[in-house]
Amino acid sequence: MSNEALYRKITSFGTAILEEEAKAIQRMASRVDRHFAMAVEQIAACKGKIIISGMGKSGIIAQKIAATMASTGTTALFLHPADAAHGDLGVVSQEDVVICLSKSGTTEELNFIIPALRQIGVKIIAMTGNPRSFLAENADITLDTGIEKEACPFDLAPTTSTTAMLAMGDALAISVMQEKRFTQRDFAMTHPKGSLGRRLTVKVSDIMARDRSIPLVPENASVTDLILEMTSKRYGVSAVVGAEGRLSGIFTDGDLRRLVQSGKEFLSLSSGSVMTENPKTVTPDTLAKECLDILETYRITQLIVCDNLQRPVGLVHIHDLITLGL
Repeated sequence: MSNEALYRKITSFGTAILEEEAKAIQRMASRVDRHFAMAVEQIAACKGKIIISGMGKSGIIAQKIAATMASTGTTALFLHPADAAHGDLGVVSQEDVVICLSKSGTTEELNFIIPALRQIGVKIIAMTGNPRSFLAENADITLDTGIEKEACPFDLAPTTSTTAMLAMGDALAISVMQEKRFTQRDFAMTHPKGSLGRRLTVKVSDIMARDRSIPLVPENASVTDLILEMTSKRYGVSAVVGAEGRLSGIFTDGDLRRLVQSGKEFLSLSSGSVMTENPKTVTPDTLAKECLDILETYRITQLIVCDNLQRPVGLVHIHDLITLGL
């Protein structure tokens, strides 16, 4: 067999597998019914934890669903059914909801703990392909994740069945997230290390230059002093303040360039006479994302940070935001 023929054969197999799994997900959409709605309501109203359990490949899917729920505003954790039978059931309380995943609904390790869960008094949601199984019959709500066949040519290895469970789990998690009105800012709080988290949680006060690092001169300072202040602090800008320490304006390296190009004598002039009035400013509580939006909108590279009396208390440069990963 030539290489080309081999490649066609392999890609044909791969395409057929993906198409089979896509069909399984489409079938899941038709099963989003009142039982699904009841499950979402029960999870959203839970005052305790959402505990998700499964064995083998279903257990791996259970771990992913638990992680998705935890990151979208629902306290959730994975409980291995075998460990649960040997003491870990101690994490389960009456206010919890337990979601059990099993393709057949007859997983021995999982079904062994069902009576104990019943005795604790938790609500049980089953996710199974067998609505007549022991698991389904002992659950408060059953979500049907049954499939026609596995993508495995022997119809043995969990492939399509775990894809169906994963898709149903995602639908549950995101529906609960919307039901609980989980916001973008809430998401950022659970993802502080990510780019979105940094954009929505980091404030200007966390990254701004402060105190002696702020380039600043009074209005009556000479342009010579202004240039020395601006260049020594290396931000390409200097704030200019009035008698009460309030911001009057700024002077940038662009302003200096234009003065030089004018050909006029300017070194003896006052800073107040060459500054740009009413510059864009932010407060220490401004979010880093908002600061970045201002810089990009007005095509500037730095902003003076002012307090509520319009006194300069900091400076933020676009490089600070780039370093932050925004």
